[in-house]
Amino acid sequence: MNAYGDIAGRLREIAGELDDAAFDVLNRAVADGETLRPVEDKTLTQARRAVEKAATLLEKLDEDPSA
Repeated sequence: MNAYGDIAGRLREIAGELDDAAFDVLNRAVADGETLRPVEDKTLTQARRAVEKAATLLEKLDEDPSA
């Protein structure tokens, strides 16, 4: 694994942190009696997906540098 793989691994950890943050937002919303999905959850989910996409791209580059 080279530097790309290391960065991808760190991005996967960040994606997990974003997922935890989104879960916390949803738990707070439920506890507060909200009936609609919080906007913050949508934004955190979008950020997590973007980070996961970046990690996947770097992993592919790590596997095949000509990609």
